[in-house]
Amino acid sequence: MSLADLTLDRWRSLDPAAAGRLAHEAAAQVGGRVVLLDAVGHLGGTLHRVRIEREGREFALVPGGTVRLGFDLDAWEPTPAQAADYAASVEEGYGYGHEDLTSYLADVLSPPRTATLATVFMAVEDEALTESAADMPAALAAHGLRMPGADEWEHACGAGADTLFRWGNACPLDEPSYGNGRVRHEPNAFGLHIAYDSYGTELSADPTAVHGGDGGEAVCGGYGDLLGWLPLATANRNPYAAEFTYGPDGEGMYEEFSTRPVLSLH
Repeated sequence: MSLADLTLDRWRSLDPAAAGRLAHEAAAQVGGRVVLLDAVGHLGGTLHRVRIEREGREFALVPGGTVRLGFDLDAWEPTPAQAADYAASVEEGYGYGHEDLTSYLADVLSPPRTATLATVFMAVEDEALTESAADMPAALAAHGLRMPGADEWEHACGAGADTLFRWGNACPLDEPSYGNGRVRHEPNAFGLHIAYDSYGTELSADPTAVHGGDGGEAVCGGYGDLLGWLPLATANRNPYAAEFTYGPDGEGMYEEFSTRPVLSLH
């Protein structure tokens, strides 16, 4: 079996010894070394986590296969606090013209679907762009790396969870969506430090989307507490932030954006 074809379901079914053998095989394939191999509770079972080091970067193993992506609004209901907070934002003129929270989310989140993804190593930390978005693929390719696809980023963030955020459907509205909040800074199920600060703006290979933050737009604009948190939602593609980022106004601000390098397996 190709390591790139390893599925999340098969990975979850392995015993620790088999997972360890595959981890070292995958690390050797990309010229890295395993620095962490542990397991965490995950979706009612156990998930092996692998972290490797290669040329000064740390990467986490992200098993793929046919995975569920997007957010199913039909199976979700906002809490009274979330609905009230969004209503207050609408009264202030925010929400891009959407009078109700569900229609707003339908506009900014990716729809529910399945996708078939390869297993990869993805950088534990996002990194500031050193070139324009158009030139970053070539800059990363020089080191055997690439930008993630938008679906890859979303899967890596949510790790199979079907909740609004990678940690659940709720967010602490009485806390800021930036800074040192505990829930956002804990590693996710794959061991990634991801979707942790609304001031971040992570780019993928899809120029119609940005991920993991909106550059602080909602916070600085006083849009409201929930709208300040929603850029951290797993399926949030931030089309309005993407339009700015890839437009003429964002072209000279590339150092303000980041990406999460990927190592492909075969």
